[in-house]
Amino acid sequence: MRIIVFFDLPTTTYNERKVYQRFRKKLISDGFIMMQESVYCKLALNNSIVKSEMKRLEKEKPTKGLVAILIITEKQFSQITYLTGRKKFNIEDSESRLIVI
Repeated sequence: MRIIVFFDLPTTTYNERKVYQRFRKKLISDGFIMMQESVYCKLALNNSIVKSEMKRLEKEKPTKGLVAILIITEKQFSQITYLTGRKKFNIEDSESRLIVI
């Protein structure tokens, strides 16, 4: 499964930019990878991981702006069509970094 976070936060004042940067850094530290500006995704192995990430994001949500979360399957994620640009093939964004014990 993939957790996709879309956000649109105000950045007109110094404090708003600070909140934006803090939220973005929190996403990155939690393992989210930027798909494009203000769109981050993370691979989740099961529903319990999705629920725990949702709780964590709920705690870190900014008071202003919009934050939306979309949960899709890996099959749906692999069917993304890129109209311009190219898909990034990073090792950290693929299933090959999974370790099965």
